[in-house]
Amino acid sequence: MNGAESLARTLLASGVDTCFANPGTSEMHFVSALDRVEGLRCILGLAETAVAGFADGYARMAGKPAATLFHCGPGLGNAIANLHNAKRAHSPIVNIVGDHATYHQQYDAPLAADVEGLARTVSCWVRTSASAASVGADAADAVQAACGPPGGTATLILPADCAWNDGGVPARPRAPATRASVAPEVIGDIARVLRSRQPSMLVLSGTALSEAGLKAANRIAHATGAQLRTPTQVPFMARGQGRVPVDRIPYVVDAALKVLGGTKHLVLAGAKAPVGFFAYPGKPSTLWPEDCAVHRLAETGEDIVGALQALADELGAVKDAPVRSDIAKPELHGGPFKPEAFGLTLAALLPENAIVAEDAVTSGRALFPLTWGAAPHDWIQITGGAIGHAFPAATGAAVACPGRKVVCLQADGAGMYSLQALWTQAREKLDVVNVVFANRRYAILQGELAAVGAQPGPASRELFDLARPEIRWTRLAEGMGVEAVRVDTLEGFTDAFTSARARRGPFLIEFSI
Repeated sequence: MNGAESLARTLLASGVDTCFANPGTSEMHFVSALDRVEGLRCILGLAETAVAGFADGYARMAGKPAATLFHCGPGLGNAIANLHNAKRAHSPIVNIVGDHATYHQQYDAPLAADVEGLARTVSCWVRTSASAASVGADAADAVQAACGPPGGTATLILPADCAWNDGGVPARPRAPATRASVAPEVIGDIARVLRSRQPSMLVLSGTALSEAGLKAANRIAHATGAQLRTPTQVPFMARGQGRVPVDRIPYVVDAALKVLGGTKHLVLAGAKAPVGFFAYPGKPSTLWPEDCAVHRLAETGEDIVGALQALADELGAVKDAPVRSDIAKPELHGGPFKPEAFGLTLAALLPENAIVAEDAVTSGRALFPLTWGAAPHDWIQITGGAIGHAFPAATGAAVACPGRKVVCLQADGAGMYSLQALWTQAREKLDVVNVVFANRRYAILQGELAAVGAQPGPASRELFDLARPEIRWTRLAEGMGVEAVRVDTLEGFTDAFTSARARRGPFLIEFSI
């Protein structure tokens, strides 16, 4: 058995049964091994950034890693943007990066690169296999590292001769570490803080945004009057009717300062203390008041849900605290695109148990509170700020959850970063409704120009304009095998979405706004 086959067999034995790939010459023996190892599904992506996003969306919804297959340093480099989003979401991923044979590396061939250096920017674990005999054990260690709390990307670099040489030995699965419990004294200290009834806020992320985590947080809020918020961008959240509605801390610094104003105690459950997405002249980087104390209930890798439940019990909170009902009622609207009308319309149309992948940028900024009243669903979102995430994340989510409708909300400028994902949706017949918000400009950058105090002019307007030539998303989608329609009213959107919801397979709605 060669090293490549031992790798494939070890991945499968360790529970990794899906590989998203964009291979090259150095990976041919691993590709060949897939013909001999039944049960490892391999899915082709036409660009590495899409492949990385596939694995991220898959991991968030499957709760386990997929493998990726990249070609040398440049292939990994092309993937880094969406691997950065995955890092911020703590998504478990196992990267396999092919490299030159060990004896060939001394010659500095054109594709030679510092693969380990690139990998470390987005990985929690990096290793280069030294021989065919070590590949199986290296793969088992990679899966263990990716699955260890809080989850992350493990990158295994596979020199070509380590793949093709004989002597490969499949390894047994390694048990990942478990989440550590939060110390009782931490629970007690935060309970005392919240009993003071001073203005307090719990910031929730990670597993705190699961249904169980939200229920426990709601008990705490009901017992103490503390506010509940999430970070600006969430990796995963259970939402919709019957689930606890929690809004995000706003992206815009002034709005975030207003939300956090007056807070005396900030309690972090799987979240970082809120900071500005960027620095702006004359505005603070940290968003909480100077006289606010910051308390950490649980780190990202700890048992966040258990800590919230223990805190609720310590406070004597009722088991079934009422869920707030002052939420917008889903209803169909008409006319041109407006964020509030679109959000309420989407909430009315969203099927039960749907998955929403959102990278809608300015068009999606208002959607969170408007969709609380939708049927129960899960929401995944761009987490690291590297745009072009929703198309591939939705694709990976559809692979992970084939029985669920996936709705992709994608800005048009961001969508151009990873539109190759549409081809994979068509090839794999994935059940995704893609909604592209076609405002034909980088609208968020127009806002950022004003926010930093710069003055707009002809050059800046030219750099933000996507209308010359016009991008026709229906033609792009159809060219990759995805049926598409263009709409410019909410009535048209309702008809198109209703039709797409009733059928299976990928579909794209270009909403001209």
